Amino acid sequence: MSIVKRNNLVFPGLMNEIFKPDWFGGMENLTSNVPAVNIKENEKDYELELAVPGHKKDDFNIEVDKDVLTVSLEVKSEETEKTENYTRREFSLNSFKRAFTLPESIDSDKIDATYVDGILKFTLPKKEEALPKPKRMIELS
Repeated sequence: MSIVKRNNLVFPGLMNEIFKPDWFGGMENLTSNVPAVNIKENEKDYELELAVPGHKKDDFNIEVDKDVLTVSLEVKSEETEKTENYTRREFSLNSFKRAFTLPESIDSDKIDATYVDGILKFTLPKKEEALPKPKRMIELS
């Protein structure tokens, strides 16, 4: 048997429960607009995929600054319906921002991005010195 020390403070837990988003009007989850991400390492590169269906390529803002890849999207729309005695206007805003710190082994000048079938895919090539060295034989002298 081992003893595990835990710091369970009642007040912060209670405050988090009271002030969570659905307490004030049914907002489900603030992270629901953040797209799911897959990251896969290959021998020569990394692949980063974000699931963001229903958008156009022009909706995305993608930048690399000081080894941080930032992907953001902001789409605003307004719909107006006029009938005899009333006007109905609906506004919507769809946005997210994700930032990824790139490892030093990535060649940030050669990053490639594509958007096909709702998947925003990045190919993050590794620098030449980070690639695995081919196997070679050493002869005895």
